[in-house]
Amino acid sequence: MKDFFNAKAALVTGAGSGIGRAAALAFAAAGAHVGAADIAMAAAEETAALITGAGGVCLPLYADASKAGHAAASVAKMAAAFGRLDIAFNNAGISGGRPGKDDFDEDRYDSVMAVNAKGVWLGMKYQIPEMLRGGGGTIVNMASIAGLTGVGALSYTASKHAVIGMTKAAAVRYAGANIRINAICPGAVDTPMLARATAGAAPPPAGTTGPMATPADIAAAVLWLCSGEARFITGHPLVVDGGILAG
Repeated sequence: MKDFFNAKAALVTGAGSGIGRAAALAFAAAGAHVGAADIAMAAAEETAALITGAGGVCLPLYADASKAGHAAASVAKMAAAFGRLDIAFNNAGISGGRPGKDDFDEDRYDSVMAVNAKGVWLGMKYQIPEMLRGGGGTIVNMASIAGLTGVGALSYTASKHAVIGMTKAAAVRYAGANIRINAICPGAVDTPMLARATAGAAPPPAGTTGPMATPADIAAAVLWLCSGEARFITGHPLVVDGGILAG
């Protein structure tokens, strides 16, 4: 896939840690010029340093995914730095807390929907026009198996259902404009966010979870969705869960 991604411009939100960092590193290793956006600028700069230290190209960006001005600025800075935007991975997200305990916390609901759902909507709002100017592109939105089932905290589950719905609608809208838009639906992934969300929680019942993925496992699936090998796939929520939903 290296030839496909060579010199393409790829924007990754939530790139300061976990799946976002793994994806940013993977895009760069495949030859892309990467924009690493995160609400924690120091973390974005750390990701950029890892990429440039390995000989890649990376622009660190400060961005709160829930803010329109930040979403617009990230795209504008990518266009200014690289002359184009070919790929976007709208990965930034936050946890909904603990199911049962935090389900009806109104402040948490508002913040989760603002980042996880509106953040994806805002990303596409500014990414798609830039891709149209460049003749096309690919977008992957971060969903979850929680967007396909009824598990998880209510706000988180609602936000991920929203992401899948938006992804499908946008994919239909722009299929004729050479823009492919898909969603990635991980199960349990060994990330700092998962560790924070489950700290102190009782283990789930035996048989209800599959193996724990690494961020690199999810990043590999994201790169495949953005590659020419997936050229006829759009509007699809790709499950990468080690078999959790199959059981």
